[in-house]
Amino acid sequence: MQIKGETCMKKNLHSKLGALGLSIIILSSTALAACSSVNAAGKVDLNSMTLAQIEEKAKKEGELNTVGMPDSWANWGETWKEITAAYGIVHTDTDMSSAEELAIFQTEKDNATKDLGDVGQSFGPTAESQGLTLAYKTSYWNSIPDWAKDDNGDWIIGYYGTISIMTNTSLVKNAPTSFADILAGDYVVSVGDVTKANQAQCAVLAAAIANGGSESNIQPGLDFFKTLASEGRLDLGELSLARIQKGEVEVALVWDYNALGYRDQIKAADASSTFDVCIPSDGSVQSGYCTVINAYTKHPYAAALAREYILSDEGQINLAKGYARPIRSDVVLPADVAAILLPDAQYKNAKNIKDANAWKTTAESLGTKWQEEVIAYAK
Repeated sequence: MQIKGETCMKKNLHSKLGALGLSIIILSSTALAACSSVNAAGKVDLNSMTLAQIEEKAKKEGELNTVGMPDSWANWGETWKEITAAYGIVHTDTDMSSAEELAIFQTEKDNATKDLGDVGQSFGPTAESQGLTLAYKTSYWNSIPDWAKDDNGDWIIGYYGTISIMTNTSLVKNAPTSFADILAGDYVVSVGDVTKANQAQCAVLAAAIANGGSESNIQPGLDFFKTLASEGRLDLGELSLARIQKGEVEVALVWDYNALGYRDQIKAADASSTFDVCIPSDGSVQSGYCTVINAYTKHPYAAALAREYILSDEGQINLAKGYARPIRSDVVLPADVAAILLPDAQYKNAKNIKDANAWKTTAESLGTKWQEEVIAYAK
């Protein structure tokens, strides 16, 4: 999944985080300055350190390797450029699905080549339960909603999106604006790989919500896609920018920030292209992506500093430039950035995932149910 982000000059990050480092001393009220930075489990205890200490050690590490955070997804590229410019930290990313990110953390363990990942909301608690996370709350802890973070900072949502309908209006003249419209149509719908991708799983949840379901009742969503599959209207191919750009996708269910980014990137290459992007009027789901620091990371301080920046005002605005909604409601978006997002009125029937435990349980079995109850009926 990719988006073309916008680039602009930013203020020097060092001055902001450096000033914060003077005022944010210790995030844990019980920690003492003289304590070791290694916890009882032998891992780095980032929550016992000052931001200034983390920054100093991150500069010495000088390297950050992420997964699932490519330059063009939610405008990550601008964030990496600013971190490199401010701290001299060299960054690389390998794009992966949420499930693949956790798998590589698990398989590599002490030979870790990855430091920080960006996974779907349901995968955060899974990563923690599997012992794959390193906790760090950041200095923005109190600005993050309780539902969007683990109690100790093992995972923190940085931004969220809403499942939207993206229609190539050169191929489909009457663009659907609801799941009911899709069901009544005659075009093929692309959703991606529900067995692995968080976006695809949330598309099923969005269909469920629009048809009376919930995090704990995914059946209406499965039934919706079963109908499409049995009519030969479910695209089983990869859902990618390349395929959309080639005209191989008629209607896609994707995060709003991906849809808007795809639309603008394709338009920049082909002015004649036309796409409609909207939030389903009969219901959708809003879900976040959370950073997870690899418990086995070789660069824990660089990973922690990156999370700190992602949640800063500049970092949150960068994500909004990539059409994602910042998790911090106290961040004021510049007028030109706010203007590129869809109107707030379109989101009136979109619901946040607030029952994280129920969704985690549902998501764990969704891949199997998708194969048995949807793919098995595909024509």
